[in-house]
Amino acid sequence: MALVSKQDRAPDPAPTSRGSDLPLRRLTFQAMATQCEIQYTAPGGDPQAARFEAAAQAWVHAFEAKYSRFQPGSIVSRINAAAGQSWVEVDEETETLLSLCDTLHFMTRGILDPTALPLIRIWNWKANPPVIPTAAEVAAAQRLVGWKKVERQPGKVFLPQSGMALDFGGFGKEYAVDLVSLIAADHGLSDVLVDFGHDLRAAGAPPGKAAWHIGLEDPKNPGKTWASVGLTGRSIASSGDYLRSFTVGGRRYGHIIDPRTGYPVANGCTQATVIAGTCLQAGMLSTAAFIAGVDLGLELIRSCPGAEGILLTEKERAQTRGFFNYVATV
Repeated sequence: MALVSKQDRAPDPAPTSRGSDLPLRRLTFQAMATQCEIQYTAPGGDPQAARFEAAAQAWVHAFEAKYSRFQPGSIVSRINAAAGQSWVEVDEETETLLSLCDTLHFMTRGILDPTALPLIRIWNWKANPPVIPTAAEVAAAQRLVGWKKVERQPGKVFLPQSGMALDFGGFGKEYAVDLVSLIAADHGLSDVLVDFGHDLRAAGAPPGKAAWHIGLEDPKNPGKTWASVGLTGRSIASSGDYLRSFTVGGRRYGHIIDPRTGYPVANGCTQATVIAGTCLQAGMLSTAAFIAGVDLGLELIRSCPGAEGILLTEKERAQTRGFFNYVATV
């Protein structure tokens, strides 16, 4: 079933297609543990395309090397290694990302917490065989979680408890999508679709089309779609745990952890999809809505001007309430 949240606003004007005689180019590469794909047209031909592709890939790989917790030399790894021991000096860019953590934590009412890594580690969905942590282990990990515990001063940061750890994985990919979209604009590209692991930002349209055609994956039939949208000048992101999970004793455990409880999400939602102005907004809201569940999830989407969202759930429900329309579909 689908529960839809859409703000009351006039529909966007129909976009006009540009560059219908230009070939659609496609750049694919691996980064941030996912498939990255950029589709675009280059009015300036091969030289313009080559400059853009080199700049986009260089930025993404540098971003990953600097902020991935899986890179031993990254600033995030150094901050985590110094937890409970010492302050770590950070540059202006890292300060910006830490401030962004503040914003995401506040806007999602604490649902998105960049310090939730201790919980993510004990709920290792990749383990073979999978292991269910004990209640005591969950409680111990949860005591290490809490963005408000992080101490910051100009140019440095400190995790006060040994075992605390930061992870920018909850928003880093979406942030990268937005930055690569800006790089495309800086290189004079106006028709671009940036897709990093199905978190997307669209500008313009492909040749001969009015918008980019985006399929929405069916959580009950992965690899197939249950709907599609036309997108231009907007971003879209989906969150769900139907692909990454494990089953023990007949019970399924997804990979998305609710830091408020310390346990995998189990609220009946199967997927949350949000369209917003930036991929960072769309990703933040889709993840938070999926964790929060229907009522609070739609409320969070409502709190972001211009955002639209849909939550798929296991049970049907149809209801209209105030500013939102909740529509049950088969």
